Amino acid sequence: MLRLALAAAHLHPRLSPGSHHRSPPFPLKTLNHLILDWSGTLVDDLPAVWQASNHCFEQAGVPTMSLPQFRAEFTLPYEPFYQQRAPHVALTQLERWFQDRMRGLRDGVTELPHAREFLVWARQSGLTLHLLSAIHPDDFAAQVRQNGFDQYFHSIHLRALDKVTVIGRLLAEHRLDPASTLYVGDMEHDIHTARHGGVRSAGVLTGYNSRAQLEAARPDWIFEHLGELRAHLEASAVSLNVSPATPRRFPIPTVGALIFDDAGRVLMIQTHKWSHLWGIPGGKIEWGEASEAALHREILEETALKITEARMVLVQDAIHPSEFHRDAHFLLLNYVCRAPGHQTVQLNDEAEEFRWVTVAEATRMSLNTPTRILLEHWALHGAKAGLLA
Repeated sequence: MLRLALAAAHLHPRLSPGSHHRSPPFPLKTLNHLILDWSGTLVDDLPAVWQASNHCFEQAGVPTMSLPQFRAEFTLPYEPFYQQRAPHVALTQLERWFQDRMRGLRDGVTELPHAREFLVWARQSGLTLHLLSAIHPDDFAAQVRQNGFDQYFHSIHLRALDKVTVIGRLLAEHRLDPASTLYVGDMEHDIHTARHGGVRSAGVLTGYNSRAQLEAARPDWIFEHLGELRAHLEASAVSLNVSPATPRRFPIPTVGALIFDDAGRVLMIQTHKWSHLWGIPGGKIEWGEASEAALHREILEETALKITEARMVLVQDAIHPSEFHRDAHFLLLNYVCRAPGHQTVQLNDEAEEFRWVTVAEATRMSLNTPTRILLEHWALHGAKAGLLA
């Protein structure tokens, strides 16, 4: 990985007159990784979120808020904010009202100035980019269909309602060195999250929190926008190897499985990532991880099931799959396996619903294309060969 070395002496903190900075200007000596917030950092969804929130308050029969009031009082995690204003309404009901209204406002969410240029520059500079956001996956999917920002990220972590509880897992999962990682966000909660993870923080003034609010959280840096952050990094770089060409991209190897229970039924999962179609659980193979080990890990993370008798039955290419929520090229390693005994399925945030069905019933469901191909292959070859018999 290319490294972006920073000369700290060339940088000066962007704080209000009279404020005091707690550390030397931009103390990072080497920058390899960026963790970015979404709302207010890369896209301007504040008006939409404010309107959807007021819709919730109207439905709950409580006073609505002006935009300045909402911006001053809205906090993350958002549960205390909504429950304080409408304590008599369950959070699940407020979220349903919010999503009902948000669906009609998604087209008004636009990318922020300098965001696209910053993402292109960061990727061409050899930095790995990771997204950490509280946004609902449906809203994210709708927004990236417009801006395509998801293509720039090495990993995407959504529905992080309390980012403080996620940052450690993100750093560990992707083996990010905190000493060479910078977290960029627009809210106090982003700054607290960075501090909890032991990484440096930069606040941007393009989103929800004011300068005074960000200063109170004491980030390492405050910038007007991502363009200013980029300019400071470029101006201070001892060595910056920026390629004029788009970096080469490679297929992403993944694992997934038809999981049979003791009754011979298969587990089908419905997910927003595949346009709310039904499919099989699975995920990416991590660096240095054997494919079958990845299968066991992904199944356990997504369903809480412990599987046995895993056998690979099919390898598929999924090149620019139209059903997936973003452009991608996957190399799909398809397995069959068992989930023996009386195990309970517990879905993580990536899935919406699950069903245990017969293979015949599964073929009549609204399936994503790779899953339909796998089931057809199993009907023709796997079952006849006596696998899992």
